[in-house]
Amino acid sequence: MTSTTERPAPRAAKPPSWWERQGDLLMRRPFSEFTFTHMNWLMPTERVQRGEVHRPLPADPHRLDLTYRFEDTDHTLADLHRHTNTTAFVVMHHGRVIHEYYPGMFAGPRVRMQLFSISKSVTSLLVGIAMAEGLIDSLHDRVIDYRKDFLGSAYEEVTLAELLTMTSGVGDLEAWDVPDSDIKRFEQAAMGGGDLAEVVKSARRRAPAGEAFNYSTLDAQVLGWILEAATGTTLAGYAADRLWRHLGADRDSYYWLTRAHPRTALGAGSFNATARDVARLGLLMTHDGVVAGRQVVPRDWVRRSRGSDLPQLAVGALGPSGYAHYGYANQWWTLGSSSFDAFTALGVHGQYLYVDPSADIVIVKCSAWPTQDDERRDRETIAALRRISDHFACTR
Repeated sequence: MTSTTERPAPRAAKPPSWWERQGDLLMRRPFSEFTFTHMNWLMPTERVQRGEVHRPLPADPHRLDLTYRFEDTDHTLADLHRHTNTTAFVVMHHGRVIHEYYPGMFAGPRVRMQLFSISKSVTSLLVGIAMAEGLIDSLHDRVIDYRKDFLGSAYEEVTLAELLTMTSGVGDLEAWDVPDSDIKRFEQAAMGGGDLAEVVKSARRRAPAGEAFNYSTLDAQVLGWILEAATGTTLAGYAADRLWRHLGADRDSYYWLTRAHPRTALGAGSFNATARDVARLGLLMTHDGVVAGRQVVPRDWVRRSRGSDLPQLAVGALGPSGYAHYGYANQWWTLGSSSFDAFTALGVHGQYLYVDPSADIVIVKCSAWPTQDDERRDRETIAALRRISDHFACTR
C-alpha cells in the first residue's frame, strides 16, 4: 500500500468581525434611527460651542397640503416622508419657520442629527472664512504646502481648488457596496481604529487633476486637514469661533472623532447639529453670508457655492458619480445655471440642506434611508422640495 501526502485544502477567507462591520450595522434600519441621533453615545466627539447670544427663529406655521408630481403620479408630503424615511423636516420662508415635522422615532427640535456629507459644505464655508482672514493664501496652493506628510502620495500636487470641486483625479468611484473600495477602507479606519491618514495617502491617481468630477470623501477630508493646518486649531474649534457662535444657534453642535489617536474630526462627514440649526446655515447662504448684520462668510464665497463655470461641473455633466439632475460647486450640489437657482448640501442616507435664494426658501430634511445612496429616493425628494419652493415663490 502506497501512502500519499495530500496538500491541505486552502482555508476559507475569515469573515469580517463585528468590529470591522460596525459601520454597516450602525447604518442599517431600524438601528440607524437611533444611531443617526446618538452618534455622541457611540464615538468620541469634540464640541462646537454656540455663542452667548441666542436668536430664536420666528415662526409662521402653515399647513402644507400641496402635492408634488413624481413618476406621473401626484403625491402628498406624507407620501414623501413615508417613501424616503424622513426623520426631521423644517421649512423656512423669509427667515420664518413655516413648517416643522419630526417623524423619526428619536428625532425632535433639540435632537442633533448625524449630517454625513452636509459636513463637506460646512468645511467649505470654513475654508472661505480662513481665506478671508489670510490664513489660506490661494486656491492654487497645493496639499503639500500645508501637509508635508502627503509628499509622495497622489495628493501631493493637488490644489485646494481641485479639492473643492472634487476634480483631484485621486481615488476610485465611491462605492459603498465594494468591500475594499477607498470609501469602505476609510469608514473602517474612522470607526474601527485604523490609520485614516494612511488610507487617504494610499489612494491612487485615476485621472489627471482638474479634468473630471469624481465625488470623493477623501478629497473633502484632505481639505479639512489643510484647514486645521492653516488655522492651527481643530476643525471643531475653528467652526465654533468663526461660524457657530455667530448663528444664534439653539444648541452646541459637535463632530464625532476617529477612535484611533491622534483623533481627528471628519470634515467630510461627522458633523452633527439640530435640524433648526442646520436651517440657520441655510439662512446664512440665502443672505449672502450675513447674520444679524455681520458678514460671517464672504459674500463672494457664498456666490461661488451656487454654481460653477466649469463645463465638467454643469448640471447633467458630472458623470457616473453624480446624478443627472445635479451639478457641483465648492462642495455644494447645484440644480441650475445661475447664482440664484436652488442648490443643496447632501449627505448619504437622505440628508438635505436645500437653499433657494430666489424664493427665499430653506428646507432641511434628515432621513434614515436603508442604503447610503438611492437615486429614486433622491429624485423624489428633489421633486418635492422644488414643489415647495415653487409654491412659496408664487405666493410671496
